Amino acid sequence: MTTTTPTTIDAATLRELIAAGRPPRMLDVRTPGEFEAAHISGAYNVPLDLLKEHREELRNHLDEDVVLICRSGARATQAEQALSTVGLPNLKVLDGGMLAWQATNAPVNQGRPRWDLERQVRLVAGAIVLAAVLGSVFVPGLKWVAAFIGAGLTFAALTNTCAMGMLLSKLPYNRGASCDLDTIVGQLRDGGRR
Repeated sequence: MTTTTPTTIDAATLRELIAAGRPPRMLDVRTPGEFEAAHISGAYNVPLDLLKEHREELRNHLDEDVVLICRSGARATQAEQALSTVGLPNLKVLDGGMLAWQATNAPVNQGRPRWDLERQVRLVAGAIVLAAVLGSVFVPGLKWVAAFIGAGLTFAALTNTCAMGMLLSKLPYNRGASCDLDTIVGQLRDGGRR
């Protein structure tokens, strides 16, 4: 699989476009829970798994400049790769994601605070490894659970994907408000800003 470096836009440039009244279409590919906690005004929440599954349908509603946003840029890069396969031009990834946006003290719509998905992955992976190592004192075979998690984290780093993150994104805590394809397409078609 050939991957290319996505075109990026920095937080300052995006802020200038928004302030000048020329905001690009902004798709936030984080989970609905993360989006509810904090997002850029005017962004649409299109979770990465939904975007990948329905990129053909979404392509028909994204004929302008599009900026893809996530926490740090990794999921937005995956979204850019998925959308570029359906021929969508003018895709950009917010360099550094919401972390970079918030580091510039840019305005965000704030909701109920939640742990971001990457922090949840660290908690779950760490807890499983700790439990497996401690449990291996009594059941030696449990050390292989820790090895499996370590191998999974290594694979996640090498491929820039995360199976555990995708599974955690399905939990009710991360689902937040309803985020289905029909609702998203309706918002994109109507041009209504959130």
